[in-house]
Amino acid sequence: MRNSDWSEFVAVGEITTPHGLNGAFRVFPTTDFPDRLLKRKTIWVASLSGPQTIRMAKFHPPVVILQLEGITTREEAETLRGEIVYVPINSLPPLGPQEYYWFQLQGLHVLNDDTKEIIGTVSKMIRTGANQDVFEVVRPEKAPLLIPALKSVVTRVSLEEGIMTVKLPEGLDDSP
Repeated sequence: MRNSDWSEFVAVGEITTPHGLNGAFRVFPTTDFPDRLLKRKTIWVASLSGPQTIRMAKFHPPVVILQLEGITTREEAETLRGEIVYVPINSLPPLGPQEYYWFQLQGLHVLNDDTKEIIGTVSKMIRTGANQDVFEVVRPEKAPLLIPALKSVVTRVSLEEGIMTVKLPEGLDDSP
């Protein structure tokens, strides 16, 4: 039976392409800690049943190359292209103060520190490959706003209140 309720899991990567002929594949990490995939014994993939045992894992920046038990050919690995790799939330290591996993920030209301008005809601985080990632904030009747994930911009996060307070850089939101 395939898992249809992913509420107790967090996505840590996306399978991109096969690697070699023996069933290995590349995973583009969606985590700040891709090296942690190297230490895992199991992962979950939406189209496969239950936990999948990792036979081989190595970091080949910017991707992690994985091979799973039971996936032994390039063709089998190809069928996983585009699949999301998950791990249980309860297996994540604790973070320090003022540190958050991205999945914890999704859905937070974004409050403008200057105007005290709600701007919108964090819909996703985008890895830019540059020096900073960005939060995509969906807004009613406006285009999404991309807010830099910088400490100078995100001034406060309260998971309990469901609020992320931001100090928008001048000119970032010029929309009416």
